[in-house]
Amino acid sequence: MEERVILVNEQDEVVGEMPKMEAHEKGVLHRAFSVFIFNDKGHMMLQRRADDKYHSPGLWSNTCCSHPRLNESNVEAGERRLQEEMGFTVSLTPAFSFIYRAEFGNGLIEHELDHVLIGNYNEEPKVNPDEVGAWDWVEVNKLVKDMKVNPNNYTFWFNNLMTEYLDRIEKG
Repeated sequence: MEERVILVNEQDEVVGEMPKMEAHEKGVLHRAFSVFIFNDKGHMMLQRRADDKYHSPGLWSNTCCSHPRLNESNVEAGERRLQEEMGFTVSLTPAFSFIYRAEFGNGLIEHELDHVLIGNYNEEPKVNPDEVGAWDWVEVNKLVKDMKVNPNNYTFWFNNLMTEYLDRIEKG
């Protein structure tokens, strides 16, 4: 079955749907979500994308991210994808959303209205090796420092996500 994405306007109103690859080739704005999982120590769970992913392979990123399906809420989609990629499910809470656009060297364009979801988990994941090459718990201040020194080790959207996340924490 061909994966499709939900096309939206800047107010997150549905304007249609399109095959995922076509949307990424044309750079059409579509709905996405990104999951941040924290443990009780406040460390964030990161994943390193599998080496055979169609873009950003081998780069570190947030716990998981993807696109909701038509008639699936962002939270439902996040919980589904968390299970598919990381092998566990927790309750997720919507935190904020923002729009970003990034062009990749392989001709693909990410243009997403990204809904950030946050959850808590304290165990080891059972990762899907087709999706995840590695994972780690990272203290946020250490992560921020490393992202400044080694930005090319992280996905473009994760750099954007962390900027948005930190700005919102500072504003309360």
